[in-house]
Amino acid sequence: MTDTTTGTAKELSRSATLWELIARRAALTPDTTVLIEAAQHPADDRRLTFGELRDRSERAAAGLYAMGVRPGTVVAWQLPTRIETVLLSAALARIGAVQSPVIPFYRDREVGFALRESKAEFFAVPGVWRGFDHPAMAERLGARGVFEAYSALPDGDPSVLPPPPASGTDVRWIYWTSGTTSDPKGVLHTDRSLIAGGSCLAHALHLTPADVGSMAFPFAHIAGPDYTVMLLLYGFPAVLFEKFAMPDALDGYRRHGVTVAGGSTAFYSMFLAEQRKDPATKLVPTLRLLAGGGAPKPPEIYHAVVREMGCQLTHGYGMTEVPMITMGSPDDTAEHLATTEGRPPAGMSIRITGPDGGALPAGTDGEVRLRGEAVCQGYLNRDQAPGAPEVFDAEGYLITGDLGHLTEDGYLVLTGRSKDVIIRKGENISAKEIEDLLHELPGVADVAVIGLPDAERGERVCAVVERPAGSAAPPTLAEVTAYLRGAGLATHKLPERLEVVDALPRNEALRKVLKYRLRERFA
Repeated sequence: MTDTTTGTAKELSRSATLWELIARRAALTPDTTVLIEAAQHPADDRRLTFGELRDRSERAAAGLYAMGVRPGTVVAWQLPTRIETVLLSAALARIGAVQSPVIPFYRDREVGFALRESKAEFFAVPGVWRGFDHPAMAERLGARGVFEAYSALPDGDPSVLPPPPASGTDVRWIYWTSGTTSDPKGVLHTDRSLIAGGSCLAHALHLTPADVGSMAFPFAHIAGPDYTVMLLLYGFPAVLFEKFAMPDALDGYRRHGVTVAGGSTAFYSMFLAEQRKDPATKLVPTLRLLAGGGAPKPPEIYHAVVREMGCQLTHGYGMTEVPMITMGSPDDTAEHLATTEGRPPAGMSIRITGPDGGALPAGTDGEVRLRGEAVCQGYLNRDQAPGAPEVFDAEGYLITGDLGHLTEDGYLVLTGRSKDVIIRKGENISAKEIEDLLHELPGVADVAVIGLPDAERGERVCAVVERPAGSAAPPTLAEVTAYLRGAGLATHKLPERLEVVDALPRNEALRKVLKYRLRERFA
C-alpha cells in the first residue's frame, strides 16, 4: 500500500502522540524504507523500514521496561546520528518516558548540568566514540543507570508493556539550549508540540513519497524529531550521516539519490564550495532542494545556490523552544526566499511588539513573540530561579528576544537579536558562559565575547580582551582555547578569533560594555 496523498499526511499530523504516528505510518507502508545509514563502504550501508521501526523499537521498549524505565521516568541519552539512536528514542516514546537528548559533542560541563537539572535516572551513551570515552565521563559525573546503546539496544517481549501513552500534551521531552545564561536551559516539549513543528516543515517543503531526505546534523538536536515527523507524515526515507564531512559525504548523497539536503547556512556553504571545484557538473544529480534554518542566511548565499547548484533553497526560522516557526516554500518568489524567513503555518501566530508589549503594524521592527501548538511549555526548573525573566506574556505569547518585522503579505524578516547569543552552525552559544570562564584567566582585565558574521558558519566566536594594566601580557588565542578546553567547554564554543584592545567601549551610566560597537569594529 502506497501513501501518496497530502490529505493522508495532514490526517497523520493529527496523531495524538509520536508513538501513534509511528504505528499509523507503519500500518500504511510497513515495507517502505524510512532510514538509510550511509557507511564509508556501500556494502556496509544499513536500512530500516517503517514496519521495522515500529517492531524493533517496541522490543527495545520492552527491554527498557525490564530495566525499570516506566512512564514518566527521565532518561538522558547522548548518542550519535544512527539507526539505533532513532530506535531508542522511539522506544522511550512507546513507554511514555521523559527523554533528555544531549548533543554528542557536549562534555563534562554541559552534560553534568543536564543530568543534574533533569534528575535523569538512566543515561544512554555510545561507549568510546570518536576517541572520547563517554562511559568514563558518565562515571566522573556520577550518572545513574548508565548503559551503552551504540550497536545494540535492550531487548524484550512487547507483551509485558503497558498500553502506549494516550495523551500527547504531557511534557515528555527536555531539550537543552544555552540561551543567554551561563548554564543551559531545559526546554520542555510535548509530543504534540514536536509533531506540530515537523508538520510545518513538511507541508512547507511540498514533499512526496518519491523524495529522499538526509540527516547530516545531530539527531539529538531539536531538528531530529522535526525531521522524523516529516518522514512519518509523507512516508519517504532519509540518509543518516553519523559523521558528516565534505567531500566524503558526497558519495552517500549520490548513491542513494538524495533529493532534499541541508541543515543550516554552514551546510549551504559546504555544498557550494564542493560545487565550485567542478562548476560544469551538478554536485548531486538528484538534488532539487536545499533547506534548513538555525542561523542567519545572507541573501547572496541563496542566489549562489540557485545559480551555481541548479536547485532551490528554502530557509526557515526555528529555535529549541519552537522547532519550526516559519519556512520558505519552493514556490515562493526569489525575493521572498532570499530576504525573508518564510511564512508561519496555520496555527502559528506571530506578533511583533514594541517596548510596551503592544502589537506593531506590518513593516515595523519590534520584538518577535509567538503563540501556537509548536511552542514549548516553558523551561525546566524556571519557576525556582529567582529574578528569571518572563517566558510568556499575559496573552500567552512566547517572548523570543529576537527582532524583526512582518511584511504586508505575511512573511517574517529577522533583523537582529536582543539576546546575547551567538549562533554557530545552528547551535546556540552563550557569550556569558565563555566570558565567565575567561575572567579567571591571567592576563585578562576584562572580556567581551561576540558573534561575527561568517558565510560558512552563520557566525563565528570572537573574544575581545581588554589589555591588562602594567607589564602583564594578554593571552594568545592558543592559550585562550587551551584554557577553555581544560575547563570542560565544548569544542564548538571555542573562540576562533581573539582581539586585544586597550579598553572595552562602555556606556556612561552603568559602564556596561557596548557590544554593538565591537561588532561594528571587528566585522
